Amino acid sequence: MTRGSAAPIPGEPGSRAERPAGPGPRRTSSRFGRFLDGGRLLQDGAPGSPVLRLVARWVRRPLLPAVRLWRRNIQLRVVAGTLVMSLGVVLLLGLVVIGQVRNGLLDAKGKAAVSQAAGGFTVAKDKANATVAAGSQDGAAADGRAATTVQWRTDLVEQLASGGQGAYHVVALGPTTDETGAGNRGVRASGGMLPESVPDALRTKVDQGTTPYQTYTQIKYEAGREPESGLVVGQRLEDVNHQPYQLYYVFPLTQEEKTLSLVKTTLATAGLFVVVLLGAIAWLVVRQVVTPVRMAAGIAERLSAGRLQERMKVTGEDDIARLGEAFNKMAQSLQLKIQQLEDLSRMQRRFVSDVSHELRTPLTTVRMAADVIHDARSDFDPVTARSAELLGEQLDRFESLLADLLEISRFDAGAAALDAEPIDLRETVRRVIAAAEPLAVHKGSRIRVVGDAQPVVAEADPRRIERVMRNLVVNAVEHGEGKDVVVRFGVAGGAVAIAVRDYGVGLKPGEATRVFSRFWRADPARARTTGGTGLGLSIAVEDARLHGGWLQAWGEPGGGSQFRLTLPRTADEPLRGSPIPLEPEDSRRGREQAQAQNSADRLATVPVQPGAERSALPMAPRAIPADPTALPGNGARVVARPSDSVTTQDSDREDRARGR
Repeated sequence: MTRGSAAPIPGEPGSRAERPAGPGPRRTSSRFGRFLDGGRLLQDGAPGSPVLRLVARWVRRPLLPAVRLWRRNIQLRVVAGTLVMSLGVVLLLGLVVIGQVRNGLLDAKGKAAVSQAAGGFTVAKDKANATVAAGSQDGAAADGRAATTVQWRTDLVEQLASGGQGAYHVVALGPTTDETGAGNRGVRASGGMLPESVPDALRTKVDQGTTPYQTYTQIKYEAGREPESGLVVGQRLEDVNHQPYQLYYVFPLTQEEKTLSLVKTTLATAGLFVVVLLGAIAWLVVRQVVTPVRMAAGIAERLSAGRLQERMKVTGEDDIARLGEAFNKMAQSLQLKIQQLEDLSRMQRRFVSDVSHELRTPLTTVRMAADVIHDARSDFDPVTARSAELLGEQLDRFESLLADLLEISRFDAGAAALDAEPIDLRETVRRVIAAAEPLAVHKGSRIRVVGDAQPVVAEADPRRIERVMRNLVVNAVEHGEGKDVVVRFGVAGGAVAIAVRDYGVGLKPGEATRVFSRFWRADPARARTTGGTGLGLSIAVEDARLHGGWLQAWGEPGGGSQFRLTLPRTADEPLRGSPIPLEPEDSRRGREQAQAQNSADRLATVPVQPGAERSALPMAPRAIPADPTALPGNGARVVARPSDSVTTQDSDREDRARGR
């Protein structure tokens, strides 16, 4: 068997999972929770100065309740997810709507501006043509008007701007190609607007073409007036002297900005209302589903606590109601089955107890008669004398079986009492080994003890611990096939452990849990040379549970087995792990890993031959050999061990001192 198993604990599915001895880190399901619990910055032992650790604890403390609430409350997660997704949808929809409204407003404003500017450009052309026609009839008047071109542009700007007070501004500029600046002497603008509001790029386009051009700009004013956005439409025209000039219509976008701001405010208000409304709806909808689930969880906890009469309240005919009805039917069926099993178990315990007690009286009489016959066996013929000896042996076994049945009946009835006191487990194990020495000599085995240099003290019942160790050691010797049996001690944190390792037939897959069953035997055809009853390991695991400890088994076919007893150092301390790994380091898998590691180490340390290419020899990274007690899943702490050579020398020295 390649993996260890533990005896199933009543009330728990399968074996108890192991964890490292001592306080371990808490695991979280979400990434945010893992960042808070496992992030190095927020750990209490984070590296750095004390100030950094203090700040980390100060940041972590208020966040932990929120993280726990987030992990445990599915209703909160659903509502929060709904709010986030609703907010995203509202933001996306708002951006689309605002973009459409802005484009619509600007398109409408652009069309109206182009139409208004086209009318102004036509009026400017007609006025220039009319002035030229009048000048052709009166030559002297034409010469006078040529000298008043600037005044003509001023009059034109005032005339064109008079029809749109506040709606638009009119600007007349000279051509940009006039490097002497003479073309700019006729600059005129209405409404206090600065001519710099017209972009230079637009002026260049207008000066080079004859069609209207438009663009967006920032309108600047005199006298400290705040600038505002605007639309500029311009075209190159000719004045009364046939000199080119630029005429611009500038339309402020103040009204459009107010409209767009109103749309944004409306959308923001409506979006916030929609998000809050969706959150409330999600809360109510999820509450209708979560409330029955929470009720079912609470009732399930009470059912697991033994209150089998608890039932869910069912209202309506929907899916939740059908779930409640099915839950109640399941609870009722479980109650009936458990009641039947309890009655059957009670009858069995009563039967075993009654039979055990009733058999004691006739057994005493039979024992007395057998002792008389056994004492007088020298007067019998050899066959009858041998029968008398067999009768005595079987009566001893029968008495042992009867005592075990009585002990099992006490465990079943919950009447077993624990007389715990601080004891050194080494003394108990030494008494057990001394009693098992004759059997070990007969089998050709040797019992070795490892790790007993320091005291191994725990609060335990000496009688029960001695009985457990006697079962483990005797079974290891009996099934060890004449090979050594190793008893190992371990102490770590609040736990102590004793492991009994043999190198016999081992256990097949699935037998590590069945070995603790009553009257179970790996090989039914195998003879019981020590007169066992088949209840030893069952009583041993009950003794371990009575102490609040574990009794677990590991084995592999042909590779032996190991039984590990783990006890808390104090009677009321819960176990978090075992200081000895359940799977020994000399198991088949451990040896394969050690060989692979040794091969990698040798490959990494082979020198490169002269003249050989470096790429021809793959260099494996040198890794530190893993401590078997730190292998994943064994629930053990890393305990520093001396080197193998020192351990072997110490073990040999201890064996010679014990005379084994």
